[in-house]
Amino acid sequence: MPIRRTTGGKYAGAKLHGLRLTKLNYHSSITIDADFCRDVGIKPLEYVEIWNKMSGARISTCVLYGDAGSRCCILNGVAARTCQPGDEVIVASSFFGEIDDIIERQPRVLAFGPDEIIDRITYVVTRRSDGLLDMRSAQN
Repeated sequence: MPIRRTTGGKYAGAKLHGLRLTKLNYHSSITIDADFCRDVGIKPLEYVEIWNKMSGARISTCVLYGDAGSRCCILNGVAARTCQPGDEVIVASSFFGEIDDIIERQPRVLAFGPDEIIDRITYVVTRRSDGLLDMRSAQN
């Protein structure tokens, strides 16, 4: 089998920035309001990185959809030992692909304040006529 040369890599898929943990549980994974996940394109059982802005802890686990509209962010299982309710976390998904996948996907971010979504950002990557890449962020 020939080796295929690729320019691919690991790319950001979506991010929930500053989401506050509402509860800890001890079954497994992270349970997040389904509306938040759908807004940025995080799929059920997708693996994500979780970065605790308060303690610096970094963990990875998979996403379970919580009740839509509940605003829940429940850290489950062993991961629950790394955080406290009220901690702000960043939940980031990623994927392996080609740059054309980024152009097509247009990764999205929700940024949270204490009680609401304060910003919605879409990263738009384009290929210029000379072949170089360009990028801008669009706030929705």
